[in-house]
Formats: sequence, C-alpha cells, structure tokens
Amino acid sequence: MASTSSSTPAAEVEVEERGRKRKRAAGAAEPAAPAQPSKWRTRREHEIYSSKLLEAIRLVRAGPSSSASGAAAPAPPRGWAVREAADRALAVAARGRTHWSRAILASRRRRLQAAHRARLRAPASPPSRHDAAAASASAASASAAAAKGTATPPLARKAKVLGRLVPGCRKLSFPTLLAETTDYIAALQMQVRAMTALAEALSAVSATSSPGAGSSSSSSPP
Repeated sequence: MASTSSSTPAAEVEVEERGRKRKRAAGAAEPAAPAQPSKWRTRREHEIYSSKLLEAIRLVRAGPSSSASGAAAPAPPRGWAVREAADRALAVAARGRTHWSRAILASRRRRLQAAHRARLRAPASPPSRHDAAAASASAASASAAAAKGTATPPLARKAKVLGRLVPGCRKLSFPTLLAETTDYIAALQMQVRAMTALAEALSAVSATSSPGAGSSSSSSPP
C-alpha cells in the first residue's frame, strides 16, 4: 500500500508537467499566425490569381450575357469593368477567408440585385430643387453638431479612415483591422505584379502578331 500511495503523486506530477509543456508549445505556436499574409508572395498564389484574372478579363471582353444582365442594362465602362474583374478575382483567390474578400464579393451581389430592382420599379419622379436643398442643409447641420459634440482621438480618426479604405473593415476592432490591412496590402501587391506581367505578355504577343510589321518590310522597294 505504501508503494501505491507514493507512486500516485509522482504520476500526477508527470501529468501536470505534460500539460504545462502542451500549453507552452501552444503559446509558442500562436504568434506565428500573423505570418499568414506572406502567402500572397508565393508562386502558387501568383499562378492561381493570374489564371483567375485572365478568365475574368476574357469574360469582360466577351461582354455581359443577355440573360444575366438584361437587354436594358447599360454596359459599364471597359476600364471600370476590368478593375472590378481584377478585384473580384482577387477576392475569389482569397477564398473568402478575410473580411475584405467577402465584402468585395458581397458588394457585387448587392449591385446586381439593386440594378435588378431598379429595372423592375417604375421610374419615380425626380425630387424638387427645394427638397434637395433642404436635405443637404439638414445633413450639413447634423454633421456640424456631431463634430462639435464629440472630439475623436487622432488614433481613432486614423483607424476610421483606414477602415474606409479596406473593404468590409469599417466596424472591426483595431487589431483585426491591422491584420486585414496587412493581408489586403499584400494581396494588392500581388495583383499589381500579376497585372504587370499579363500586360507585358499581351503587348509582346500583339507586337509580334501585328500585320503591319511584316507587310511594310515586304512591300518596301529594293
């Protein structure tokens, strides 16, 4: 009996020591999470986004289908459509794991739904000039009263501006906002590299396949 009672505390000490080692290992592994944005610098992510970007640009050049957008829907400018396609491809490459990628995908759905509702609704009468002036005056007075009533700290003002720049990050906590901003900046850098490489490739193909270069040299007199 004495040997059993003396071995039990030793076993408990060993179990506690193992638990403390697990906690220390978990605590040491947690700080490695912020290194996730570096995934945008890998070659694999660059190739995935480039393929999605090329497919999105092909769809933009093909034009919207009549079934999806309707015959009366005006086509957006080509530059804006390419920019929207590039951002949407970037959000798809992020796989919805961040607030900004989900916000980009959701904003497109909201725009399509709003355009569909606007086509279904009857055209409303435009507001009068007096109503528009009264609404602008009331909005200006309300903003002035809010500015006088509360003094926002400088850090909070900068965080608010930053939340407006990053999609879907207006109401996030400051640490989450910083993590989203870091990931968004890395994704934009990868987007610039991919679009630059794609533009260079397309310009090289168009230069080699242009019929003017060969015809001018062949038609010139000896």
